[in-house]
Amino acid sequence: MLTRRDFGSGLSAFAALGALGLSGGPAFAQGVKVLKVANTAGVMDAQQCFITCGQHPKTNFYKSEGVDIEYVNMTSITQALQSLMTQQVHFGPMAPGILLPALAKEPSLDLVTVYEWLPRNANVVVVKPGSPIRSAADLRGKRIGVRNQGDPGIVVTKTMLAELGLKDEGNEYIAIGDGAPAGAAIDADRVDAMVTFDTAAARVELVGTKLRYVPLTPKFGRVGSSWIAVPRKSLKEDRKAFVGLFRAMAKSTLFAHSNLDAAIDAHWAVYPESKPKGKTEDEARREMNFILKDRKENWMRRADDPDQRFGASSLAEWKAHIEVASETAKMPDLAKQVDAARVFSNELIDEVNAFDRNAVVQMARAFKA
Repeated sequence: MLTRRDFGSGLSAFAALGALGLSGGPAFAQGVKVLKVANTAGVMDAQQCFITCGQHPKTNFYKSEGVDIEYVNMTSITQALQSLMTQQVHFGPMAPGILLPALAKEPSLDLVTVYEWLPRNANVVVVKPGSPIRSAADLRGKRIGVRNQGDPGIVVTKTMLAELGLKDEGNEYIAIGDGAPAGAAIDADRVDAMVTFDTAAARVELVGTKLRYVPLTPKFGRVGSSWIAVPRKSLKEDRKAFVGLFRAMAKSTLFAHSNLDAAIDAHWAVYPESKPKGKTEDEARREMNFILKDRKENWMRRADDPDQRFGASSLAEWKAHIEVASETAKMPDLAKQVDAARVFSNELIDEVNAFDRNAVVQMARAFKA
């Protein structure tokens, strides 16, 4: 079984320095720049295969660009934001409903989103099959389960209600965790609904809790879910490394979408410790396929999206997010406080997409870990 040591990543030595914080730039490990990423899923498993499959030596997407990745597990996007602020990580996922108010409240927070890694909406609303909740409007005044108090589920609920001209007055947001604890809270009627990501809902279903999915509101349902943010200073100083990072990530995403089983196998080859214990490989693969059944499509842009480039953002998209965040965060001057044109940058995107997509698809279809 191949391990990270076999790949010569040198991450063990780098991890030992992690407690000291970053020195202003990526660390070097055997000729490559190692970039720390905030893993807001909180666990290291094949859910990350859309990134990690590119670390396998047979794909070699990252090291061929002179970069590599180290994961730092976190519990929420709020924690990722704090870690970016304190330079504990080099990049991390970011939700507009959390980032935009933070930028308004803390002008010195000079972060920029440079890659939209979830161009479709991966948020979900789930209830028990017999629940009277049939639409997002029915969430008003209800007990809403979220993973934790720093999770986007609170903002998502407020956003959808605001779209419908409703306020969340009377709503109670209850942290119910993931997987089995979340399933137990739903089964015991401690919450009326859970608002979370598609993968988190799938993990709840895997523990035996029956769920029914409630449609998102029309406008919100059409926007992307998550971007990757980096400090603006780091983007300028390490531009080449970030181009390589996101080009490798785009290749990995296309690889995983083209052959999910191969991506899962590649992930386990790179991170064997993340393979579920007490299950056969086939059982573990079936479970991960279930967890990623919706996320797999959310990695990719809609067929009717006029911009099919991996990672691209639009000014209209961010203006819409600012308008929504202004309402949900009760910040009427948000559009004046945050310049939509500075929140994101597409400056890397053409270079990120400068690769042969067909070659990656063919590699994925023929891949054997």
